[in-house]
Amino acid sequence: MERELTIVSGPLTGRLGETLRAALAGRAVRLAGAGESLAGCRVLFAFSLPENGVDMGLCGLLSHLRDCPGCLRGSAGGVVIDGAGDLYTKAAGRDLLLAAHLAGCAFPGRPLAEATGGLQNFAVQARNGNCDLETAYRRAVSDLADRVLGFTPLRRRRPKVLALHASSRSTSNTLDLWGRVRARIEGACEVREIGLRNGTLEDCAGCPYTTCLHFGERGGCFYGGVMVQEVFPALREADAVVLLCPNYNDALSANLTAAVNRLTALYRAASFEDKAVFAIVVSGYSGGDLVASQVVSALCVNKGFRLPPGAILMETANDAGAALRLPGIEGRLERFAENLLEQLKL
Repeated sequence: MERELTIVSGPLTGRLGETLRAALAGRAVRLAGAGESLAGCRVLFAFSLPENGVDMGLCGLLSHLRDCPGCLRGSAGGVVIDGAGDLYTKAAGRDLLLAAHLAGCAFPGRPLAEATGGLQNFAVQARNGNCDLETAYRRAVSDLADRVLGFTPLRRRRPKVLALHASSRSTSNTLDLWGRVRARIEGACEVREIGLRNGTLEDCAGCPYTTCLHFGERGGCFYGGVMVQEVFPALREADAVVLLCPNYNDALSANLTAAVNRLTALYRAASFEDKAVFAIVVSGYSGGDLVASQVVSALCVNKGFRLPPGAILMETANDAGAALRLPGIEGRLERFAENLLEQLKL
């Protein structure tokens, strides 16, 4: 039986409406009714943004998703954002992805199709596809719909999990939490942990495409080091990566950011679509959602890792050891570990 795609949207007028009608032709599609349950559905969220980037329908949806954790349990989705200007489309898409994810939605890799006002963000796709910008946009939406409808996460009998961190073990609340999770999963998984703190991890300097592709096809990167010697081989083998993310100035730490940037060489030569991303985010004061959004944007939207439901644990703890004293933390760690195994194991 053909799966049905449920559209959750604002008014389907103008360019967004025309694009969806053309891109989704021939598929089983329906518009979601107000207030209906979307649990267990294949969902395409689609919104137009005015020049100021604020759409009240999208704001209402964000409010609903944040108020109703679990309302998208069992669903898988994608997001289309059509902007009148050149700003705010990525930010709006990222906010919606995180809110839907926290409400229980899973996402395949590259789940965001965004269109800026002049469609210049489709210039490369149009050139590669030998088509105009509008056609490249329609193809992107059509491809996203196909991937949402066909999304079937890969599972293994004994999955391989790679944890990446750049923290000091003696003081890190993030590593304390990961230690508890690791103890719960390593009997059922092969777990490898790589620390990026010691030595020099050079950031990506933006090699020409052909140079990056040349090294990526050989499993390497021009800059070498721990990324090529340890991370790339481990990631090729892994079924999931767990990023251990203390909040540094409302962002990923410098070494984790550099590691994500350096993945470009490998990504050019190999798809990450069957690999899942998880994260443990610990903030000293606030802003865990900002770091979680970075993980979603960097690894799922840009690098193509799938995002399982319940993949991001966010906690607030400052002093060393404080995370393990948080009220209810053992229960949350237990649920996070159980969910990780549920999403990866046969």
